[in-house]
Amino acid sequence: MIPLLLVLLLILILFGAGFALDVLWWIALVVLVVWLVGFLMRGPAPGGGRARWYRW
Repeated sequence: MIPLLLVLLLILILFGAGFALDVLWWIALVVLVVWLVGFLMRGPAPGGGRARWYRW
């Protein structure tokens, strides 16, 4: 009975980790696309160079 419960617990943990990792991959992909769009759509700086699209 105990080994069966341990196996079920391991399956639940691995399923949860797999779901979380899949969600993190999608979030990373969205952030990358937003960064690329912001990088490509930035306008010229007042000094004649290229402006930064972020402020930090």
